[in-house]
Amino acid sequence: MTHPPNGSTAPPTMPSVPPQTRGGPPAPAPPSPPPPAPAPPRRTAWAEGVDRLKAAATTEPGRLRIIGAVLALLVVAFGATTAWQMTDRSSAADDVLHSSQPLTADAADIYRSLADANTAASSGFLAGGQEPAAVRDRYEKDIRRAAEKLVTAAASTDPGTPSARTIARLNTLLPQYKGLIERARANNRQGFPLGGAYLRYANQTMQTEMLPAAEDLYTKENQRLQEDYDAATPYPWIALALGLVALGTLGWAQRRNYRRTNRVFNQGLLGATAATTVVLLWLVVGHTVARSGLESSYDHGVKSLNVLHDASIASLKARGNENLTLVSRGAETVSVQGETRDKYDVDFQKQMKVLAARLTAADGLAGDDEAGSAPVDKATDSMKEWLKRHDDARARDDSGDYQGALDKIIGSKQGATGQEKSTGECFDLVDDSLDKALAHEQQQFDDDASGGRGAMTGLAAGAAVLAVLAAAGALLGVGRRLSEYR
Repeated sequence: MTHPPNGSTAPPTMPSVPPQTRGGPPAPAPPSPPPPAPAPPRRTAWAEGVDRLKAAATTEPGRLRIIGAVLALLVVAFGATTAWQMTDRSSAADDVLHSSQPLTADAADIYRSLADANTAASSGFLAGGQEPAAVRDRYEKDIRRAAEKLVTAAASTDPGTPSARTIARLNTLLPQYKGLIERARANNRQGFPLGGAYLRYANQTMQTEMLPAAEDLYTKENQRLQEDYDAATPYPWIALALGLVALGTLGWAQRRNYRRTNRVFNQGLLGATAATTVVLLWLVVGHTVARSGLESSYDHGVKSLNVLHDASIASLKARGNENLTLVSRGAETVSVQGETRDKYDVDFQKQMKVLAARLTAADGLAGDDEAGSAPVDKATDSMKEWLKRHDDARARDDSGDYQGALDKIIGSKQGATGQEKSTGECFDLVDDSLDKALAHEQQQFDDDASGGRGAMTGLAAGAAVLAVLAAAGALLGVGRRLSEYR
């Protein structure tokens, strides 16, 4: 270790002085480094994808990939849209055949059963204390039928809907009406005039509460049927447009392939074109046939059924009013053009005019169909005879011959002359003829609607499968071309 000599100290350190330029200014400070360049903005995945797509489109393999993707997307979209639209239409057609039309028919049957029960009750009352067994059985059958149809309608109707509330109200009123009829019968058997009052009150309950509720149910179900028809019959324009675009694009792709390679056929693209063509033709033909069947079921089935139901209802109302004319015996009157007339006879004439108009309309709808027009013609002839006999009955009643009028309405033995020709016979003929016409038109509806519904069977599923095959064929065809660049 080295030490400084004794008595000596280390020389002081002098600060360094920057060199000076003789006779000039001080030297400038060194420049500061430049600031770092700002980072480029981050690009979105969409922008990068667009750039890659543009770069790929500049080469033939890239163009082929884009063409394959577009072709596959178009045919899949066509198949999916076809499946979607035809599923909706098929479901609506199925509702027409199995839901809304049967419910409409049930609602009409409820109305007719109630009206016929009311008519049978008044006919039995006019027969006296000993009600004929046939009339009593008819009344009971109508009441049971109405109750059964109400149960069926309730099971097929969504809870909380207006139709469900109407059905519930009818279920409440039906036993009340039956109770009034039983009181009328009990008093009538004992010869008490109170029986007529009970019968008129029961008729009022039927005419002002039950039949309007049944008619409201029928109207609502008819509207639902119309909505199902409106959903089942429109053309699937979106699917048709996509099918034409897909077919046109496939044709363009094959023409492009031919011009670039001079090859007439590409098996994959040809298969895709064939599958797309099959779907498009199936869609056009299948829906056209289905639409034709459904429209025929409406024009030759539903329209005729509606008119015939109205005719039957008018006939039943007219018969009930005719009976009540003799039950009330002038107890209820109305003023018509300043003339006092029996209320029930006025209503009878009104309903007979409705019946005549509906029978004329039904005959026009039947056209050349002999099976449909024959019962309508028979009902028309019976109606005319009914009016003649009714006028005779009213003339007897107005002249004070009540028993003669009663015999003309419900029929009675006239000694050696045989059975009195009654209006009841004419009513029965009208009712039976209308039943036959309704059965014929119902069968016509079932046949046409079933044919229309059947034309759409398998279309949705078939379109989806063929669209997948077409997409696979398009990708396979483009893949064959891409393999040539590897």
